[in-house]
Amino acid sequence: MNLYLEHCSNEDRRRILSGRTETVGAAMLNEQPHLLPLAAELFDLAEISFPTVDSLRCVRVRTNRYSVPLPPGTKVEARVHAAAVELCHGGKRVARHERNYSRQQKILDLEHYLDVLRKKPGALSGSTPLAQWRQAGRWPASFDQLWQALNLRHGRSEGTREMIELLELGVGHGWDRLRVAVEQTLSMGITNVLGAAKLTKELLLAR
Repeated sequence: MNLYLEHCSNEDRRRILSGRTETVGAAMLNEQPHLLPLAAELFDLAEISFPTVDSLRCVRVRTNRYSVPLPPGTKVEARVHAAAVELCHGGKRVARHERNYSRQQKILDLEHYLDVLRKKPGALSGSTPLAQWRQAGRWPASFDQLWQALNLRHGRSEGTREMIELLELGVGHGWDRLRVAVEQTLSMGITNVLGAAKLTKELLLAR
């Protein structure tokens, strides 16, 4: 497509308008010294609105709802770009989502609910944010393996709470680093590890 556009532009430069004697390209060169300089600052193309966080920690942007890690009742600045939706508060970006062009959708990020899930760990397994992470490929099989091992050792509630604490470390240290630490823990033989969550934390923080 770019090659085609370049070809069309070159063809247009050789065109002579009715009543003129010079080509479009020549006229453009003569006109350039008289043009104003380009603006020093780029023009912001984002569509801006100021929605309020609802009881599910979401804000409505156009026809969809996007999650945000802020308490209900907080007003945020939503910046809609062609490919992404950015949510800002206090002059800082607090969330970024890939823009969804469907209607009446909920776009939820598991990171935004970890503090709530720590208090109610039983809600993690059936939560919509987790389901969306699985669908997007953001939840590797190794996380399920470690989670299951923690549940077997500590019970479902406490094991899930430990898993959530590990996920919170992933927010700060990076999900790739957390995944590698989890895989290292599993490679050591999870049944022989006395503190799987503790070992994973140590491996993550040592990097």
